[in-house]
Amino acid sequence: DGRPFDKKPEGRTPTAAVTYEVTGEGTADITYQARSASGEAVVVKAAALPWRKTVDVPLGKEPTVSIVLGEKGGQARCALTIRGRHVQSATATGTFGRATCAGSLPGRADPTES
Repeated sequence: DGRPFDKKPEGRTPTAAVTYEVTGEGTADITYQARSASGEAVVVKAAALPWRKTVDVPLGKEPTVSIVLGEKGGQARCALTIRGRHVQSATATGTFGRATCAGSLPGRADPTES
């Protein structure tokens, strides 16, 4: 399909801006994918809601944010935006309720995007 496979990115790994957002009331444990090329997740325990973070995620990785409500339950919603485009949202409800929002990044930079 015309894509050159022999070109390797020079220097640092290209990334895309990803915004994770968690809305709701109370607190939630939030786990999200950030710049780590090894794919390690960052965990924020008992984050006060609403919570929002924009990070750079390496191309080819799958940006993911997951939330787990506490024993008091309630409701929280996660949302995932890649390069300003809304990709997915999900809602967690009830005691220890869970939700995950995930997306995917292309394996290379799109030359048509600035």
